[in-house]
Amino acid sequence: MGADFIIGEGQSLGLPLNFGGPYLGFFTTRKELIRKISGRIVGETEDEDGKRGYVLTLTAREQHIRRGKATSNICTNQGLNALAVAVYLSLLGKQGLSEVAKQCFHKAHYAASQIEKIKGFTVLNEHPFFNEFVIQCPSDVNKIQSSLLEKGILAGYNLESDFSSRKNQLLIATTEQLTRDDIDFFVNSLREATNV
Repeated sequence: MGADFIIGEGQSLGLPLNFGGPYLGFFTTRKELIRKISGRIVGETEDEDGKRGYVLTLTAREQHIRRGKATSNICTNQGLNALAVAVYLSLLGKQGLSEVAKQCFHKAHYAASQIEKIKGFTVLNEHPFFNEFVIQCPSDVNKIQSSLLEKGILAGYNLESDFSSRKNQLLIATTEQLTRDDIDFFVNSLREATNV
């Protein structure tokens, strides 16, 4: 698509929520810029039996033998996360990854449309969104979250806890793992929590 660099978060690529981490990000660039970046580059190759494999390429020796002068570092936990993501993506394939993205998108939009039907709730996203959106709640978000937690629902992220101007606003996220019944249960629980 013509970008020089692409950077993203990899937690949603087959990694469970590990109480805040560790996770990994991804970073790529055009081929002509690849020698200008530091770090480890993973390349695709074939073993002696002709099977596809992945190896570290273009890495300076200092990264392996002169750790004190290395320009990048990687630890075991990051390596395990990278391996988990590689396995997840290889099992999904291109069509599977596309299907996961479609499910996340459609489930988020379904959830948003159902929440907007509840009196007092408003979806604040004016622009297209993928799998996260913000809702304005008619009452205290902490009380709503507590009520939903009693039903086993983690009700999203209270934006006011970090942004004082975001009073009674909740960030909601959906994934491909949610079912329509899960979303309907969440919406009904929101309705009950606010007695509307």
